[in-house]
Amino acid sequence: MATPTEVKLESAELQKRVTRFQSVRDSILAQVREVIVGQDEVLDQLLIGLFVGGHCLITGLPGTAKTLMVRTISQTLGLVFRRIQFTPDLMPSDITGTDIIEEDPTTGHRRWTFVPGPIFANIVLADEINRTPPKTQAALLQAMQEFQVSAGTKTYELEPPFFVMATQNPIEQEGTYPLPEAQLDRFMLSIYIGYPTRDEERRIVIATTQLIHEEIQPVLKGRDLLAIQQLVREIPASDHMVDYAVDLARATRPKQPESPPFIKEWLAWGAGPRAAQYLVLAAKARAVLHGRMAVAASDIRAMARPVLRHRIFTNFNADAEGVDADQVIEKLVKTVPEPSYGEHHASPEKDKGG
Repeated sequence: MATPTEVKLESAELQKRVTRFQSVRDSILAQVREVIVGQDEVLDQLLIGLFVGGHCLITGLPGTAKTLMVRTISQTLGLVFRRIQFTPDLMPSDITGTDIIEEDPTTGHRRWTFVPGPIFANIVLADEINRTPPKTQAALLQAMQEFQVSAGTKTYELEPPFFVMATQNPIEQEGTYPLPEAQLDRFMLSIYIGYPTRDEERRIVIATTQLIHEEIQPVLKGRDLLAIQQLVREIPASDHMVDYAVDLARATRPKQPESPPFIKEWLAWGAGPRAAQYLVLAAKARAVLHGRMAVAASDIRAMARPVLRHRIFTNFNADAEGVDADQVIEKLVKTVPEPSYGEHHASPEKDKGG
């Protein structure tokens, strides 16, 4: 067990790293702001996904700078960026890569050579992911979960850091293929981009109708981002904050006896165990973004929508009443109480009388 002096030294070192991270975060946003107007909450959520190491699903109307935002952030972080335009005729090998036969010009011998696809990058933008069939969508599953790609009989490792940022259009559903629940669950955050305010839209028009071209300067390298991900996991989350995240996730399941009545009425299916994991990790990253060394309940509440909105599924009752996932989550956050300090749930052994 660490002595009080050792704990104090570790805490001081952690605070120093958090403070250093604050200056890095400010530098990142300063560069991004040269190109992106507004969208403060969206940028924070994208950075939280990157600082945790989680994939993001971005839903927004046409012209809301989804692609530009991801590209700009990747340039700011000095990461290798690849964009894949998903179309109905896209094949899995178009994403992962394929084996081709090459002939050695000196010996004449032929051999199979693997040509890597665009997924071999640090940030992969899967543009309009719901426009390609499930077989091609599934090509991302192994990469997103295991950071590997299988081609033929061989498996290739993806170099960290690796993120998938997928976009989809919420208004054009004809000819699209909704993502299956298994793939949705692999996205840490579901981020919604709305219309800009009038002032923001005016600034966008001014910025995009001139000849001025802003040069983005990289602020970090890949290894620096990996160090930030390590820092985020070192941020403490107290037992009652973990309990709060678990309670929120479990309360979304309509078949749980303790779930609120409106959950049983409006939801067909609730969030799985990944929801609580990502709530805690996202809350840790948000705490670091705000210069704090511990998770607060406000961090968990702030991340409830992007973590839960793609993990809960409304039923006919909700659809008939015009209730969407965000409205359910808003009511859930107001309904589920924050556990008190020292109020921890009994262990399974105690529940069984052990």
